[in-house]
Amino acid sequence: MTMLAGLSVLNLFPLAALEVGQQWYWEIGNLKLHGQTFATSWFVILLLVIASLAATRNVQRVPSGIQNLMEYVLEFLRDLARNQLGEKEYRPWLPFIGTLFLFIFVSNWSGALLPWKLIHIPDGAELAAPTNDINTTVALALLTSLAYFYAGLRKKGLGYFANYVQPIPVLLPIKILEDFTKPLSLSFRLFGNILADELVVAVLVLLVPLLVPLPLMALGLFTSAIQALVFATLAGAYIHEAIESEGEEH
Repeated sequence: MTMLAGLSVLNLFPLAALEVGQQWYWEIGNLKLHGQTFATSWFVILLLVIASLAATRNVQRVPSGIQNLMEYVLEFLRDLARNQLGEKEYRPWLPFIGTLFLFIFVSNWSGALLPWKLIHIPDGAELAAPTNDINTTVALALLTSLAYFYAGLRKKGLGYFANYVQPIPVLLPIKILEDFTKPLSLSFRLFGNILADELVVAVLVLLVPLLVPLPLMALGLFTSAIQALVFATLAGAYIHEAIESEGEEH
């Protein structure tokens, strides 16, 4: 994982050396960036920006078209954040959870709907959904980890670390291990599902060009949406776990 290796600023040792498929690198000094992932990520971000601008360009009291769609999406994201964090805590975290969901959702669907592989890029690499690159999913998972650490420290200060020895100190190693398994499970679950779905559809398109892949593509769209929902829901649950007080009911 090139991104993880780049986390070592002094480059004293590699944190990982895993690569999946052919890569198109952009080299900036000694830093290597996955060019195809950046290109497709910027495309997804551009789509979201255009949709947001179109929905807010001429706001109507009675919404219609793209404004109606975006307001529905906002209501859905508000309910998602409220259900995970509670009425009192969800508002500051709605932008973060909403951004995670929208980016993952549009990224996943772009891999299922857009013919990325027909676009030829250097080094024999192929374009794919941003979430088809493990560097992207690891980055999103690490951002989620930083978010719930920040949430806990902001609300409880250093008292946040008292949670590691509650209800009994013997749980300290297990709770430290949880901080490593949470981002691992988030990143590999999303990456594995998206990669597997795209590989299955690609193989069936080669074997049976039209009829058989269509139901699987429809199923892939559904599972891609579910993966975005699962990631955002777990992010909200982790943040709530970090900020909840002892004895508080969710």
